[in-house]
Amino acid sequence: MIASGKREIPFTILLVPFLAGLCLDITIPCISYLSIIKILSGLLFVVFIALNFLYRRLNVYKFKWTGGLSVAILLFFVGIMCLENNRENNLENHFSKVPGQYLIGKISNEPTKNSGVTRFILNIEQSGFQNTLKQVNGKLMVTVKTDSTHKHELLYGDELLLPANYVPIQPPLNPAEFNYKSYLAHQNIYQQAFFNQKTILVIAKDRGNPMVAYALTLRKQLVNKLRLNMHDTDAVAIASTIILGYRNDLRKDTQQAYAKTGTMHLLSVAGMHVGFIYLIINLLLGFLARYPNGKLIKIAVSITLIWCYALITGFSPAVCRAVLMLSMVIIGFAFNRHINKLNVLAVSAFILLLYNPFYILDAGFQLSYIAVFGIILIQPFIYKWVRPKNWLVKEIWLVISVSIAAQIVLCPLGALYFHDFPLCFLISNIFVVVPAALTMYLGIIYLALPTIPMVSVSLAWCLNKTVIIMTKTLLIIEHTPFSNISKIWLTPAEFILAYAIIIITYYGFIKANKVLLKFSLVSFLLICISFSTKKYNAYKSNTLTFFSLRNKTGILFKDGNAATLLTNLGETDKAYQYSIQPYLDSCKINSTHLIDCKTDYSTNFFTKRGNLIQFNNKKLLILDRSFVMTTFPAKLNVDYIYLMGYPNITLQYLKQNYNFKLLIADGNNSNLFIKNLKNTALLTNDNF
Repeated sequence: MIASGKREIPFTILLVPFLAGLCLDITIPCISYLSIIKILSGLLFVVFIALNFLYRRLNVYKFKWTGGLSVAILLFFVGIMCLENNRENNLENHFSKVPGQYLIGKISNEPTKNSGVTRFILNIEQSGFQNTLKQVNGKLMVTVKTDSTHKHELLYGDELLLPANYVPIQPPLNPAEFNYKSYLAHQNIYQQAFFNQKTILVIAKDRGNPMVAYALTLRKQLVNKLRLNMHDTDAVAIASTIILGYRNDLRKDTQQAYAKTGTMHLLSVAGMHVGFIYLIINLLLGFLARYPNGKLIKIAVSITLIWCYALITGFSPAVCRAVLMLSMVIIGFAFNRHINKLNVLAVSAFILLLYNPFYILDAGFQLSYIAVFGIILIQPFIYKWVRPKNWLVKEIWLVISVSIAAQIVLCPLGALYFHDFPLCFLISNIFVVVPAALTMYLGIIYLALPTIPMVSVSLAWCLNKTVIIMTKTLLIIEHTPFSNISKIWLTPAEFILAYAIIIITYYGFIKANKVLLKFSLVSFLLICISFSTKKYNAYKSNTLTFFSLRNKTGILFKDGNAATLLTNLGETDKAYQYSIQPYLDSCKINSTHLIDCKTDYSTNFFTKRGNLIQFNNKKLLILDRSFVMTTFPAKLNVDYIYLMGYPNITLQYLKQNYNFKLLIADGNNSNLFIKNLKNTALLTNDNF
């Protein structure tokens, strides 16, 4: 039901100033003004209470807006205080502010293993020296290189002793690269450490939350049970993700297939998954309705079981939203209370953000809440477009209307995070409804039943085939021509304008307001002009880009929408996909030719002969370790000199033999070599 007035959605109205406070503090941290904000909040609270007691005496009823305004300002301040109080690096006893030789902490999440390394978050509890340890707090991202001689497996709840050798997390070094520093900062993690397994010591086990430890152990056992009779590794990984929220074995190309077909929500345990679980629970507990207190027992058991499922799947923001909303709906319907979906959504968001304000920066939280918000508001409006009489057509149209509503509100956010828009989302979502339901129900039955040879093998075979058929079909849809629009990179202004268009258009249709609809068309025209301008500028621009890569080389010569990339990486390498590909996409480059450093190559804008490169009217000289210093009778004119692989040269030699504008030394050179170059430049007042 859509609210017809403010009285039906009080929490939705109250959530707005709270979110505004959170957003302000994210954009402009208010730690310097926190004391003032606390004092103002206290005074405002006292004034609000006094106004309520003196309501008649002061004739407050003549100024009804005062109560709402004071509550809004108070909630705005509460949002700021919540976020600042949850920034752990603001605390004086954060481990980064306490000098020490050793750290003691507990593993606070399920460690992930990949490519011979184990990663986990360590909650630091003590820091100091051998005989003097102080109580501290804070989170540390730890990466441990697996050692085959150490057979001990690191698990949730293990208490570790390790050296205090940590470093701040570095910001992105390349344009358009994923901001890992910001991503971890949103989880209150500001430092990271790298160790060999032999340098850390497990001093205690099972020190974590017993309930969480049991849930993680149970999930691992259930995943192993899936592996027992399902023989396709990809099918096991997908089934584990859909049913249990276990994503460690999921391949990147599989995630990409689901993302590019608009079905990524299947791989993120949320409302649909919790709904499937509740339908089973409701069916199994239906008999309790016949008993005197059966209704209350059913409510208690149902809510307990869906929260247990949330615990097993890892308490992600999306599943917490779904379970919290469903719990309130169950209680409301049980006591015949009017349930306004927007109000329930706002209450669940308010509770989760009070618990952890940083959820507002979590992509899963944003996608989940915005999708549900759009479905609640827009889906009923879309559903009225068609009134089919056949029950099957009705169900199909219901799925279509939900999918359209969700995609409309998620389009700008999806483009911001994933840089593409699936044009085939309707076909994909209609197709996956039945396979997804079968996957959930077959998986739950298989995992719930004891091992019965014929039954277990049959269920696992059906589950395996269902997942394979679903994934292969999505792969076919993904590779269908014009199945999605890719390389969408929104600026902040375009992102805001896109949501403004959605909101204005929605209210224009609901209110039948032609002015709003005209304004939405003008806004749409503006965003089209912005896209066209960016594409034109990208086509006309010629740029030279040097990538910062560990032990690798990357130099991009871009001319319009074509480019030549000098690198020793392949397109499938992780460093290429992480550090180079995003920039190529953001620059709208359609054709990229890769060459290595020893290959000669020529195009209409690029010529390479040996170590010398001509790019349009710019010259670049590359010097590596194989370069032999040779004295020339006259200086050679180049624009840039690029030093890689620690060449055996000096700055004095370069100045005597070359005229150059910029000297560039990449990260593959030794720190001592770069330091000597800088010191020499400082002595001679050179800039490079």
